[in-house]
Amino acid sequence: MGKNKLGRWAEMKTFGNVLEPDTSRIKTGNHPARGQWNKDFFRNNNPVSLELVCGKGEYTIGLAKFYPLRNFIGIDIKGARIWRGAKTAYENKIPNAFFLRTRIEFINSFFDEDEVSEIWITFPDPFPKLKNESRRLTSPPFLNSYRKFLKDNGIIHLKTDNHPLYLYTKELAEINNLEILTATDDLYGDNPGNEILSIRTHYENIFLKENKRINYLSFLLPKEKTIINAKKGKKPE
Repeated sequence: MGKNKLGRWAEMKTFGNVLEPDTSRIKTGNHPARGQWNKDFFRNNNPVSLELVCGKGEYTIGLAKFYPLRNFIGIDIKGARIWRGAKTAYENKIPNAFFLRTRIEFINSFFDEDEVSEIWITFPDPFPKLKNESRRLTSPPFLNSYRKFLKDNGIIHLKTDNHPLYLYTKELAEINNLEILTATDDLYGDNPGNEILSIRTHYENIFLKENKRINYLSFLLPKEKTIINAKKGKKPE
């Protein structure tokens, strides 16, 4: 491990806006932060939103600035990436932006029922091979996992340069009769004046320079509705 990376991790511990849990602890039970985000971390009762695979935290930071009366948690396993977002939030005194370093597979260990209002999934790995379909962050196993801590009819936002992932998720929403709020395969062509959707990540700027279209989908996720697999028409195993 490089000295620069070790230095960043050490610096990150001084910011006070990052939670780096012991992985062995959450494998055997829930983390103490579960159900306590408003009380212990943000110290307010404002709604909590998550950004999954947040990378350098551009969206977490951008949303926190745009919505000062909402709380945002960026989640990623890459500590070096989270360092950038945490440092920006710390230096700019953005109190409603926090970061959690963990795998998405462990997310239910950190959030209690009805603790989260919405989820942003920004440029995730599309896992294009069919055998890896269940690893997509918009697949039935993950959506059913989010239902456990997301408020009833909480919003799922997907922003991606991968058109097949967009179509897969849109079909999944349609098969399950989920209410779609917005669906576009050309975000900036269809919504040139939307300030929120125009928040751009590091990778998004690279995609735009390559003339790739950005896809965006948002839909409601009912708490009591089990999500089934769109292609097989059955519940995921």
